[in-house]
Amino acid sequence: MKLTPENGYYKRILKIASPAIAGLSVQVIVSLVDAAMVGRVENPEYALAAMGLGFLATWAIVSFFSSLATGTQVLVSHRFGKKAYDECGFVLSNSIFIGFFIGLLTAFAGAYFAYDIANFFAKDLIVGNLAGEYFQYRILGIPFFLITVSYRGYFFGIGNTKVFMFSGILVNVLNIFFNYVLIYGGFGIEPMGVAGAGLGSTLATILDAVFYFSVSLHPSFKKTYRLYKRFRVDLGILKSIYKISLPVAFQSVFILLGFLSFVAVSGLIGITEQAATQAIISILFMSFLPCYGFGIAAQTLVGNSMGQGKILLARIYGYETAKIATYYTLFLALIFLSVPQYLLLIITTDQKIISAATYAMRVAGFAQIFYAMGIVLANALQACGKTTYVMLAEVIANLLIFVPVSYFFGIYLELGIVGAWLGLPVYVLIYSASIFLKFKYGKLSLV
Repeated sequence: MKLTPENGYYKRILKIASPAIAGLSVQVIVSLVDAAMVGRVENPEYALAAMGLGFLATWAIVSFFSSLATGTQVLVSHRFGKKAYDECGFVLSNSIFIGFFIGLLTAFAGAYFAYDIANFFAKDLIVGNLAGEYFQYRILGIPFFLITVSYRGYFFGIGNTKVFMFSGILVNVLNIFFNYVLIYGGFGIEPMGVAGAGLGSTLATILDAVFYFSVSLHPSFKKTYRLYKRFRVDLGILKSIYKISLPVAFQSVFILLGFLSFVAVSGLIGITEQAATQAIISILFMSFLPCYGFGIAAQTLVGNSMGQGKILLARIYGYETAKIATYYTLFLALIFLSVPQYLLLIITTDQKIISAATYAMRVAGFAQIFYAMGIVLANALQACGKTTYVMLAEVIANLLIFVPVSYFFGIYLELGIVGAWLGLPVYVLIYSASIFLKFKYGKLSLV
């Protein structure tokens, strides 16, 4: 059975993926706005390097617990496929409970150890202290972020990605406003610099959680899915969420540890090179995060198909969603390869940073072409419960290959920042190939 635009499958893929891509693209804008504002403060090389470390440290924690969305989405998508709608709402209630509880513990611990964490990864003391300020403010929003993560997984599972899109727009507007006021000062508030970017993002996150809750009160959701009607802690549901989410959580940590190590490698080359690396990572989000929109579509559609017992249909959705996503990254790669210096102006006007980043960004632009297939099919495998395999593939390709290869070319062979970034295409090709082979030849099963 071949998937074609005429038989309606493409339409369903794009119906779910398009709002998700829009929402994730808005998240990219949030990251770019943060970097662009910080890149224009005094001593931008220190500020950007600090924000890079602070952002990645926060992302490591956020990504670990964001796996809650995967567990929630997979369970909801299977129940939605079976038309057990009331069970979808029951999964959401348990997900919110465990998410907020874990978020509170994480926020207190993270705020207490913020400076220790930042200075552990920073070579320069100024960079470490600035990163600690950013991280301390940003981590306080984790409990509310995990509430939004639970809602996100629920809405993705039922195939409604428009709520996420509107959430992304709201967060972006709020983030721009709060960051401008707090970074540069305004309305009687003293300029906070890098720390203001962290606090601004936290305030936007709190209001985002309020938005999701308000939407969930709409009669169409409360009536069909019986939201909040019979809440009780169900150990079976929590165990299932844990079983699916934990490998995804560790995978996210390994990704971030790999990139934190990579940023640290660039710091050994120089502060300017480390700032350039952060600028490239910020730009790459324009391609990486929208790919997750296609991954969301694949996870939802594969999960729904598995819930209906349609294994062949699940494979079709996986392959064809990956194909569409690759067209997307190929288009962006052409832009990255052609005019990297103009894209870098979005982040900073510092010519030293732009000059250091230009050629390395072309290498990264080439690598991201193949990342789409890896992201999409990894999400499809997760919908079938293969989260441990996906995690192990990440560990091998990222920590055991990407970081050592980057160090070898960048430091040992003294090829500088371009040499360090040569590790990225090696990582992407190995990871994507391992995921593709598993999806093609492995056994798909219902969680």
